[in-house]
Amino acid sequence: MNLVSLRVITDDVARLVGFYERATGLRATWATEDFAELRTPSGTLAIGSTRTVPLFAPGSARPADNRSAILEFLVEDVDAVHRNLTGFVDEFVKEPTTMPWGNRALLLRDPDCNLVNFFTPVTPAAVEKFADVAR
Repeated sequence: MNLVSLRVITDDVARLVGFYERATGLRATWATEDFAELRTPSGTLAIGSTRTVPLFAPGSARPADNRSAILEFLVEDVDAVHRNLTGFVDEFVKEPTTMPWGNRALLLRDPDCNLVNFFTPVTPAAVEKFADVAR
């Protein structure tokens, strides 16, 4: 089994796609005005409109309502990401910090208030853990 994508539901697909394009440097592939994907070598961030929710089950998802999941992106240089996003992101939840498990991490919220973590492994154990993951 492989996790292939994470889907975020939003009232404003274009706004959220624009945010993630700027934050990640990736370009989205649009299927319709209600659905776009940002693909990485290890998984896809899908962004869907609230208009798509009834296709699954009416009321099964609500936009801007996440308080439990964190979207995480492995990056070459988390401090460079921080510099790039300064002035673009309204508020950082946590400035770049080296965490006890060996990743240097930057935590922020996207326009729908979802938590986003950009991280770079910095200790030998963390570097080894992510050695096979493409960046």
